[in-house]
Amino acid sequence: MPSACPVDTIELQRIARIENDNWWYRERREILSAELLRFSVPGNAVDIGAAAGTGSRVLAEHGWQATAIDLSPDAVALARAHGVEAYVGDARYLPLPPCEYDLALALDVLEHIEEDARAAAEITRVLKPGGIALVSVPCDMALWSAHDVALGRVRRYTRQALAELVEGAGLVLERVWSRGLLLRPFLRRLRHRTARREDLAPLHPLANEALRLTAALERRLPPCSWPGTRLFARARRPG
Repeated sequence: MPSACPVDTIELQRIARIENDNWWYRERREILSAELLRFSVPGNAVDIGAAAGTGSRVLAEHGWQATAIDLSPDAVALARAHGVEAYVGDARYLPLPPCEYDLALALDVLEHIEEDARAAAEITRVLKPGGIALVSVPCDMALWSAHDVALGRVRRYTRQALAELVEGAGLVLERVWSRGLLLRPFLRRLRHRTARREDLAPLHPLANEALRLTAALERRLPPCSWPGTRLFARARRPG
């Protein structure tokens, strides 16, 4: 499998069709928005593996100057069509100057890259001293299934593996947390039965709303170290 693969045009079109209403994309926007509230003022941000630029648009809505990077020229064209400043680039060799950004996003990106340590090092390189990295990855190889293969993933992560990746890149880990704890049993059964790309398939409105409400409920629960379906990490470049 290649070290890094661009998202194909058909998949991009699927994402564009569902991302406004799909429960997971809505939940990811909520998580990003909550993290942005931690900053006293907005700054410069890079959205790595940006696909259609949804994360970049959330950044812009919060006053950030966002730059999107994706390996797919089609993704870059789609992001630009939505008003995002976007460029073609490999996460392992970002076409960006060092020490330029206050925030770097890598949401559901690193699991697709064989050389994830190289991509993590690039995140550190482009961050300013004191800059923040926000990363999300799928959790736990015990959940590995045909679903992961269909999405082009090469791994899922444990908390320890994600922490080691981030710290190995020279970042100071501030927090690692799980999402999808309440949905883990359901998704595990579903994904071991099918190789469909469920994340990109339209859901029945009732099912989509039930998943959205479950995810919203989970946000209100106390912090928990139990494994879910995804991990998030927030880390800072020293200095």
